[in-house]
Amino acid sequence: MRKAYKYRIYPTKKQQRLLHEQLALCAELYNAALQERRDAYRMCGKSITYPQQAAQLPAIKALRPEYETIYSQVLQDVLRRVDKAFKAFFHRVTAELTPGYPRYKPRYRYGSLTYPQSGFGIDEQGKLSFAKIGHLKLVQHRPTKGVVKTCSIVRSATGKWYASFSCAEVEPEVLPPSERRVGIDVGLATFAYLSDGSQIENPRFFRQEEQALAKAQRKLSKARRAGSREREKKRKVVARVHERIGNRRKNFIEQEVCKLIKRFGLLAVEALVVRNMVKNPKLAKSIADASWSKFFAHLLCKAEEAGREVVRVNPAYSSQTCSGCSHRQPMPLSVRVYECPRCGLVIDRDHNGSKNILEEGLKAVGRHSRVIPEAPACSRGESSPGPISQGHRGEAGK
Repeated sequence: MRKAYKYRIYPTKKQQRLLHEQLALCAELYNAALQERRDAYRMCGKSITYPQQAAQLPAIKALRPEYETIYSQVLQDVLRRVDKAFKAFFHRVTAELTPGYPRYKPRYRYGSLTYPQSGFGIDEQGKLSFAKIGHLKLVQHRPTKGVVKTCSIVRSATGKWYASFSCAEVEPEVLPPSERRVGIDVGLATFAYLSDGSQIENPRFFRQEEQALAKAQRKLSKARRAGSREREKKRKVVARVHERIGNRRKNFIEQEVCKLIKRFGLLAVEALVVRNMVKNPKLAKSIADASWSKFFAHLLCKAEEAGREVVRVNPAYSSQTCSGCSHRQPMPLSVRVYECPRCGLVIDRDHNGSKNILEEGLKAVGRHSRVIPEAPACSRGESSPGPISQGHRGEAGK
């Protein structure tokens, strides 16, 4: 399996200026390559390929000596990014999706340099070295595993610098087998309700920082013209608030997923298409703040690494069906307690939904069925992907 490791790096002021210059030149090269492809097709009806553009790099360096300060494979990677953007565009056209033609990148939106094969390494003192840049201080809080394939220097919106290593042939850390099973029903009142009766509280990180973000945004709007030092300072304050929200949310999701993976051997979740659910203007902010998509993606990833089984089931009617006798009745979102008129069961709405999700997950194990549109297949750890039922989200914003 492949895995990425991200570390904080601390370039000197001179190295920061050099990195900013290299990123600006790479953005210029990206836009020039994009423009060349557009003009060639518009004027001659011909498509330019990556090898044709890569063959022009020596001539570009002869005409523009400043490109000599950038490692050659970094420049090649810039052209590969343009090629990937056009391949993705043509793939969307063929699949009859929203095409989204490749766009130009301003220098402040081009934030990474990739060394695809060589030109980087870690010396005996623990410093990270890059060709044409030098040695940078690296905080390696954990060792890398597998074979390092590529390394990228990433600039964040707040001006911090990171090194991201992409490693292949990483051995998965399989956990001891567990016979415990659980159904997980995500919601907004609580982040998740488990079929064993336990709950994961919804931290609402964006709501907590909303006032501070609004204050920072007001100061930014009152700042001077674009490009001034005052405006850049205020922009970084806004970026730091967003970064803090993202870091807290990521830490919360990783910790909760780790707890679930250690406790249970089989996890049944709903196959939600979240991007359709956020179209509801009343619930969009709360759903985005809960970050269900990130939770499901991280759960599937960690389950595959740990050898756990995750089954994604049809979410329709999970809260409207009685978990005791399968009786179905309408349940408005305002009603938070399920009362079954047939068997007399009285249970929390989300707890009832999590029990139904677990039941559907157990039925789906070992049975083939159709795949839900736009929903990724479930993870089975070391075995093949498990079954998924056809369906859609029956109740938005559970």
